[in-house]
Formats: sequence, C-alpha cells, structure tokens
Amino acid sequence: MDTDRMATSQSSRHSSSLSSSPMSSSRMRGGASLQVDSVQRWMEDLRHMTEVECMCVLQAKPIGVEEDPQGELIVASGLGDHVARDNLQTLLRRALVVSTELGKMFQRLEKSRWQRVHSTAVRTNCHVRSLVHEYSTARNTPPELQKYEKSLLEKCIELTTITERCLHTEDKFFLKSMREAIHEILTDVSDSFSHMIDLALANEIQILIRQIESSDNVYTIGSAISNLLSLTQDGPQLCSIIAKEGAVVALFKICRQDCFSDLYAHALRTVASVCCVEEGINQLEKVDGILCLADILTDENSTEAARAEAAAVVAQITSPHHTSTQQLASFLESMQDIVTALIKLCESASCGEVFLLASAALANITFFDSMACETLLQLNAIHILLQACKDRQRVDTPYSKDQVVTILANLSVIEQSASEVLQEKGIDRLLLLLIEKPSSTSPSEGAACERVQQKAAVTLARLSRDPRVAQMAIQLQAVPCLIELCRSPSERNNSDSVLVACLAALRRLAAGCPESIEAIDHQQLIKPRLVDSFLLCSNMEESFV
Repeated sequence: MDTDRMATSQSSRHSSSLSSSPMSSSRMRGGASLQVDSVQRWMEDLRHMTEVECMCVLQAKPIGVEEDPQGELIVASGLGDHVARDNLQTLLRRALVVSTELGKMFQRLEKSRWQRVHSTAVRTNCHVRSLVHEYSTARNTPPELQKYEKSLLEKCIELTTITERCLHTEDKFFLKSMREAIHEILTDVSDSFSHMIDLALANEIQILIRQIESSDNVYTIGSAISNLLSLTQDGPQLCSIIAKEGAVVALFKICRQDCFSDLYAHALRTVASVCCVEEGINQLEKVDGILCLADILTDENSTEAARAEAAAVVAQITSPHHTSTQQLASFLESMQDIVTALIKLCESASCGEVFLLASAALANITFFDSMACETLLQLNAIHILLQACKDRQRVDTPYSKDQVVTILANLSVIEQSASEVLQEKGIDRLLLLLIEKPSSTSPSEGAACERVQQKAAVTLARLSRDPRVAQMAIQLQAVPCLIELCRSPSERNNSDSVLVACLAALRRLAAGCPESIEAIDHQQLIKPRLVDSFLLCSNMEESFV
C-alpha cells in the first residue's frame, strides 16, 4: 500500500503573529557595557525568532490554491473536512519541527555549546507557542489538552530562562550542574510535548470518527475516511491512537450498511492500514469483523474493489509477524468460506493488484492453519495458481510470484499435491521461478526475487520426495540449474537463503538419481556436510575469464 507521509508535506500555511521577542532577562545595572551586551544578545536571539515569525507570516499567504488544493488556510477554509485535514497536517508538521529542535538541543547540550543551546531553546519556545495558539484558534481545545498546553508553555519558558543563565559564566562546576538540570527539564519538555501532541491527534481523530458515525452524507463520510487513511501512513504510533479511539468499530459499521456500499473499499483499505498494529486487530475481533469480511468476500454483488480490500484486511490480520494472530478464534469459523472466496478472486482477478491482495491473503492463511492447505487442494488451487502465472495481466511482478510460490511451498507438504503439480506441468513453472530476475535495481524487487528463488527450491525439494517428480525435474534440467545457482553468487543475488535451499533440493534429487550428478559436483555439493558445502559455495569467487 502506498505510504505518502504527511509529515514530509509542506510546512503549515497559517499562523497568527507571534508575540514580540523577549528581551534578555539579565538585570541592567546601569553600566553602558552591560547595556551593549544586553542589546547584542537580544539581537542574536531576535535573529532566530524573526526567522520563525517570518516563516509563519510568509506561509500564511497562499500563492496558488488551485495548484495546491491541500494548501488552504485552516481558518479560511469553510468546509469541515478541509479544517480537519489541515489541522491534522499542521499538527504533524509542527510536531516534526519541534521534535527536530529538541533533538538538536540534546546534541548541543552534550557538547556544551551553550549559545546554540539557548538559541535552540528560544526557537523551540517560539514554535511551541505558535503551535498552541494556532491549534487553539482553529479548535475548541478540550480541558485536558488545555492543561497540558499550559504546563508545556511554562516548561518552555523555564528552559529558555535556565539556558540563558549559562551564557553569563564560565564556571565549569556551575555549568556541569546546570547541564544536568537542563537535561532533566529538556526531557520533561520532550515527554510533555509528545503527550500533548498525542492528545491533540486523538481529539482530531475523535472528530473524524464522529463524522463517520453521525453523518448520512456519503461525501462527508468518505472525506473523513480519507483523512484517517492519510493518518495511518504516518506510522504505527498513529495507527495505535486511531484504533484506540474506535475507528475500526466505526468503519465496520459503514461496511454493514448497504446504503454505503460505495464506501466499502475505501473503509476496508483504512481498516487494513490500522490493523498493522495489534490494537487494530483486537478491535476487529471485538466487532466480529471477520464475519463482515467473509460476507463481503462471498457476496456476488460486492464489487471487485471491495472484495480486494477485504482480502487486504485478511492478509494484514493473518500476517505471521503479528503475535496476536492466533487469538482470532472467529477466523477459523469462517475460514472455509474465506479461502473459497479468495481462490475464486485469484481466478477472476482483472488486474495484478487484485490478484496480489487475494494471493497474499491465501499465502498467510496457509501458514495460519494447516487445514487451509487441504481446503485449497480440494478447490483445485494448484491449477488456478499455475494458470495465473501464465497470465501477465494477473501475475506481472515478483511480488505476485512470491505469493504463488509461497502457497505452492506450503501445499507441497501434502502428499497429494505432487500428482496435481505433475498434471499441471508445474515443474516447468518452478524451474522458471528458480531463475527469476529483477527487472530493475529496486532493492525491494531484488529481495522479492530472492524469496521467489528460495521458495521455488524449497517446493521442488519437498515435491521430489515423489520419485515421479524427481525424475521429471531431472529430465527438465533442474540439476544444472541448481548447480549454477549454488556456484554462481550473482545468479542468486548473493543470497545465502537461496543457496541453502538449492543445496537441499540438489541433494534430494541426487538421493533419488545419483547418476544425474557429475563427480566433481558430487564431491563438493553432495558428499560433504551441508554446512561445508554452504561455506564452499558462499566463498566462491566468480571467474570472468
């Protein structure tokens, strides 16, 4: 799923003018030199403060609204969804700026760069005040949030004051003690700021959820869902907040109403994003989300887009990376229906994305429960998947092939699968997957190709327990292919996991047909312990002569 981060979008375009720059808090004792020093210090501080203020004022002047529809002013926007969107963007942008400044302050404090520490404290104070004022102007701030805002502002003033004191002395003992005090205050400011931002974001998320729950306008609900979806792209922490505020419950309410069928796909895509965290999965389980997903997947009247996004949710919640997956008791009750619907979706998919989502869900389910493999065999899954591999409209990337070969690898554990693979001429396909190459320099595509090669070798090794499969693989020149992958690091993209899988497959074939292996290959790749052959091959240098 696409993950465009709002935190990297443009800086906020609206802010009220900041209060006038504070004068130095050092006392004036009448001496001209003291007055000059004070003025100089004030001018140094002013430089940083006017930078912040000018930034806010300049960004409050939109240049081209039509060219940048998301750059509307928070106060000037009359539509509630624009206000909510801009508030969220502003919070995230401001939070990023303040967090960056706090990080710089920690670094400069460690290096005892007192002038920089103080100027950063002044800038941070300015940014925090601007954020608080800006947000309070656009929203009726809840009492709990107001309490944190007041406390945070007081701590920022304290931080500015105490860092200023360090500019007037060179006493190392005093500065050492002040460094510890400043570090403590700075830590307190960072924690308070993070908590305040979480509260503010929770408040904005609650507003969006209320729009989803209370409105009967498709546009309003769709806009609120879009804002939630955008927030999910900013990382697991925001997804946790969204889940805790009840977004999953609200989104499934939409998916259970026929009048909002046009929003099913959009709502389910958001659910899938939120379920990257365990809080989201727990909420889904509590509202019987599995049953809702099964209904959408099995309903012939559901659009392909809605079924594809339902498959995406299934893929997300059954991911082996989740520790809470085994708690999905209701999934087992609906597994037969879900697996049947998913393999049908693989067969009828109109494009690569739909096939990828459906096959990814199936791949995860085959890890999730062994009964799913039995069900897939009964549903003629091997035929459907191997036929799909011949259709570039459905299987067009290494990512899709990765899902297909994962399913085949898990099905190959079942004895019956060997006959079906032979019947569908699946060994030919496995050998093609063994030599899968990336079409670009993308690291993710390269990693996907490695997984395809590894799983193809694993599948071949498992199926070769059947002598008929081993004989067919040898006839199709699987042995030279495996030897080349073992001996040539570039052919396997220098992957150790591919090497181990190929060695295992080669040894399985050699066990059934020793004469298919030449003496030197047998001596180096078959006869030694697996670990010794691995070390030999992993240290090989290719000859370019």
